[in-house]
Amino acid sequence: QVQLVESGGGLVQAGGSLRLSCAASGGTFSYYHMGWFRQAPGKEREFVAAIRWSGGTTYYADSVKGRFTISRDNAKNTVYLQMNSLKPEDTAVYYCAASRSLYTPPRSSYEYNYWGQGTQVTVSS
Repeated sequence: QVQLVESGGGLVQAGGSLRLSCAASGGTFSYYHMGWFRQAPGKEREFVAAIRWSGGTTYYADSVKGRFTISRDNAKNTVYLQMNSLKPEDTAVYYCAASRSLYTPPRSSYEYNYWGQGTQVTVSS
């Protein structure tokens, strides 16, 4: 059983930056692909970014490509999401998730096995 705890959310002005962290425990972190998702009020949870278990390949939603960077440190059991040039439409609760998928890191939330509790990101205009 893997436990995930996000941190780093907060209130930021448009154009600003935040760095989210997700610390994992209770499992072998390097076995899992890791993903970030977000959910805004009244909207479905959506894929943001994902990274292979090895850290060698990353994937992004078109809406964040070029602004967000996902990375991981397997020695620290932590995955990060660096968010730059934030926009009001990035406002959401951000969740990290772990997937046991044998293939490329999935974009579907249904293929993730463990989830954190979420951290709020609010971008003011």
